[in-house]
Amino acid sequence: MTDDLLRVENLGIKFGEFEALHDITFSLPKGILVGLIGPNGCGKSTMMKCISRLHTDWTGKITIDGQDTSGFKAKDVAKMVSNVQAETGPLLGTTVMEQVMIGRYPFVTKVWWESPEDERIVREALKTFGLDHLRRKAVALCSSGEKQRALIAKAYVQDPKLMLVDEPTSHLDMKYKLEVMEYLQSMSRKDMTVLVAEHDISLMARYCDVCIIMKKGRIVTIGDPKKVITEDLIREVYEVDARVGTDADGEIYVLPKKYIRRCYARILCSGIDNTGRSCRVLSVRRLLRSH
Repeated sequence: MTDDLLRVENLGIKFGEFEALHDITFSLPKGILVGLIGPNGCGKSTMMKCISRLHTDWTGKITIDGQDTSGFKAKDVAKMVSNVQAETGPLLGTTVMEQVMIGRYPFVTKVWWESPEDERIVREALKTFGLDHLRRKAVALCSSGEKQRALIAKAYVQDPKLMLVDEPTSHLDMKYKLEVMEYLQSMSRKDMTVLVAEHDISLMARYCDVCIIMKKGRIVTIGDPKKVITEDLIREVYEVDARVGTDADGEIYVLPKKYIRRCYARILCSGIDNTGRSCRVLSVRRLLRSH
């Protein structure tokens, strides 16, 4: 018996000939905030979609709270796992309360499903996330910070054991970035595990208990951000020279300095071909230069 809430073993998925994830293996306990970090296209969003079974054609094994999810439908997984996606579809006049209420869908048992209990849960969530006074406002008219809080509240009312959050701060200013991370951190302190895919490494290092670093569909390392986020790691994963430091409060910050340009040197070499005649061979070698 294990205390792991999420266990991923040898997870892999291909789209045609492209291998998006390869041999992903890790486990997470209950009640922590986890940062999922890596360059664009490294497989962060794909992995989260596999966990929530939005992608189903994967290999390996995913266990959530002791249950193998390989035979589950997406609606079954949604009773344990909630998603906050990076991009939302058309809002079509939906109010804040209506959007948050959608989070109760996995528990629908009737055609007319907005029960008094559903309304109570949603109103409490609206108050928790500072949205109750906006409940009748169209989501399309809300600020970026309000929209993001509404999306998190929608995921929250699913009462999940695991919350998957994809780039929650990408369109937010500094104030709302910190606000959103404070909300996510507070939820993890209530026995919910929150997995956040994010590009702001300094933000992840500040708030997360654990960071998972990915590159090209593979996990590079997992651990305490204060230990695993180093200048060498940033160079290896992002191909960027950066300074990693610690501020007066002991928090890590990452300051990008310059990118590393991939250059190719063409070298003309002399040689002998398979007939014994002399020939010249063009050798292409990759070099790394900082700019």
